[in-house]
Amino acid sequence: MSLAHAEVNTSRLLEKVIDAAPGFDLIEIEGDAAFLARDADAMDREATVALTLQAATSMHRAFHRERQYVATNLCPCKSCTEANNLKLKFVAHSGEVATQTIRQRRKLVGIDVILVHRLLKNAVDVPEYVLVSEELYRSGDTALPGPTHQVSQDLEGIGPVVAHYVDVADLAGAFPALPKPSVLGRLGKTLSVAGAGLPYMVGLRRPRREAAAHRGAWTA
Repeated sequence: MSLAHAEVNTSRLLEKVIDAAPGFDLIEIEGDAAFLARDADAMDREATVALTLQAATSMHRAFHRERQYVATNLCPCKSCTEANNLKLKFVAHSGEVATQTIRQRRKLVGIDVILVHRLLKNAVDVPEYVLVSEELYRSGDTALPGPTHQVSQDLEGIGPVVAHYVDVADLAGAFPALPKPSVLGRLGKTLSVAGAGLPYMVGLRRPRREAAAHRGAWTA
């Protein structure tokens, strides 16, 4: 049940996060992360940074609003009871990419795509942050809001890079708590999660973790 509800809750959270950034195109879902992009050539350099931070703020609020929804249901499984511990992090970069279309799906390729993915593994020590590459950081004249910190790391296959990050709390402010739900409200949320997880429980759908294991085996 916990694995089934993890799939349901992750999908619910990802959908809210993606919907909160309408100016960005969804390129791919990567486990519990979403890879989004937009054409920076259509904007001036200053707007690129501003729109990136605006999108991060909107996505952060949408994520935690839905996370609170998940956390208030009455399901005792580990996935639901630990929803309050979920955090959201952002990594952003501006660079040149090429596009590929594989089975009617558009993909972005190039060294800058590799770079932004490698930046996901970093030494940032705050639970929620927006990390921007040096290229994106220098593209605008306005400093990032709040205290900005610099981090350096040596990326495999790329070499030494510098990035800058801000705590999401400094960027978006404290997220206001939702009203305490009634018992009937919590029961309704519980039934919603249980109903969405039922296809996994009865074997009509496979959780992504199982599918990921199969993909790894095929690759090997």
